[in-house]
Amino acid sequence: MTTINLLTLFGGILLLLYGMRTAGDGMQKAAGARLRGFLMAVTDNRLKSVGIGALITALLQSSSATIIMLVSFVGSGLLSLSATMGVILGADIGTTITVQIITFKIYDYAIIFVGIGILLEFLGRKGILQDIGQAVLGFAFIFVALKIMTDIFLPLAQDPLFKEILINLGKDPVAGIIIAALLTALLYSSVATIGLAFTAAHNGLITLDAAMPIVLGANIGTCIGAITSSIGAPAEAKRVALAHVMFKLIGVIIILPFLTPFTNLVGLSTPHLARQVANAHTLFNIAITLLFLPFIRPFTRLVELLLPERTSSERRFGSKYLDKFVLTSPSLAIGQATREALRMADIVQDMLKQSIEVFKNNDARLLEAIEERDDEVDILDREIKLYLTKLSQESLTVEQARREMEIITFTNTLENIGDVIDKNLMELAKKKTKNQLSFSHDGLNEILEFHQKVMENFELGISAFASGDIELSHKLLRHKTKLGEIERDLRQAHINRLHLGLKESIDTSAIHLDVLTNLKRINSYIVNIAYPILESEKAE
Repeated sequence: MTTINLLTLFGGILLLLYGMRTAGDGMQKAAGARLRGFLMAVTDNRLKSVGIGALITALLQSSSATIIMLVSFVGSGLLSLSATMGVILGADIGTTITVQIITFKIYDYAIIFVGIGILLEFLGRKGILQDIGQAVLGFAFIFVALKIMTDIFLPLAQDPLFKEILINLGKDPVAGIIIAALLTALLYSSVATIGLAFTAAHNGLITLDAAMPIVLGANIGTCIGAITSSIGAPAEAKRVALAHVMFKLIGVIIILPFLTPFTNLVGLSTPHLARQVANAHTLFNIAITLLFLPFIRPFTRLVELLLPERTSSERRFGSKYLDKFVLTSPSLAIGQATREALRMADIVQDMLKQSIEVFKNNDARLLEAIEERDDEVDILDREIKLYLTKLSQESLTVEQARREMEIITFTNTLENIGDVIDKNLMELAKKKTKNQLSFSHDGLNEILEFHQKVMENFELGISAFASGDIELSHKLLRHKTKLGEIERDLRQAHINRLHLGLKESIDTSAIHLDVLTNLKRINSYIVNIAYPILESEKAE
């Protein structure tokens, strides 16, 4: 093979990969939230899950893209591992559809698809028509690439040395599987590897015996996308990648001893060698699905056993629901940001609840734990805001923009409350503990009662944010005035005890009054949750 031919072949492979990516991106933009909506509709109905996986992968032109979305969704808590098993199997079937399409020599008409794609992109300018044009143009590139590779392989049919190398793949299937798996991992596409086998078969360069290890190796190599996407993900997400790898590996291990009869079966499917290669890919993935589908539940338990969850000490704290793959779908992304904000609220609520225990029991360990939790609040506040900043680059409806502002206000409020607890209340608790001070009996009860009212208001604020309820927001505003009056009464009660000369009240006076002040500050921050919600009432 000449240098020119090698460069042309390399260019053809790159064009094939670019075409697949372009087609997948176009279909993903055109379908948009529908693709993710299909995934969100996944249930424990195995056949339905397989169908959804096959459909999405056929549209995206990549099983890796589907698996990556599953890794993300499971990591974000949107889907359970068991629900994704059928989708993984379906994705493996869906990726065979592209290979089946190219066996019909559509590449002879590639230039027509190029013209249609360019015309749709030009007419569409923006919107779904342009996205469809991009997808059609991507398919056209795939066909052009296959045409180029077919023409390049044609002279090699007469090269005895090249034919001998390819024939030897059939004599040593394990070596052929390893080579094909490595090539697929390098190309990041099983379709690209099988496309090479298809064009070689079309020109008579390989036999079906030599093509079978390439097909099996390509199926193993395609797992690289799932593996890389799960790096740094939580254990739940990594299990999706592990399941995908195990499906492929176990399938190849089972079929390897029966490779000769399987090859003979494929040979009976059609007299055309190139089409036999495509059929081998399809039959292998259908066989995997039929083999594993009845055993989804025990297989899920096996994956969970092989990859257990990390302990809390090993787990790096960070966002749990902020899924970057749904940023192109504002409604889903805002829903995920809301979930993360409510998770942040749970942390702050625990901090506020436990803070009073520190004052009651002088608990130094609990004090340190509360201070550490404030760091978690700061992390979530930063990550939620960064996530919403990326979302704002997309076009939002008025309602979505309003909800985005509510989330930002809510997380900012939570961060402020966390700071008051950490930097003010806990500092007062330290001073009380260090000086071995005790509140008077009446003084402590008053602080406990006021703290309880602030806690109730906090719960009310969380409910108002979660539901967007206008009546709850008005209730928050009314409580602000009421708690302000209570705080003034409690101050006066403390001053009255000072006049009586009670030692505990005199010793803890500054701390007592500062605790009341900071609880009142927290309540004022809580009331801020209501304002963006009430703005929507004015807009209506």
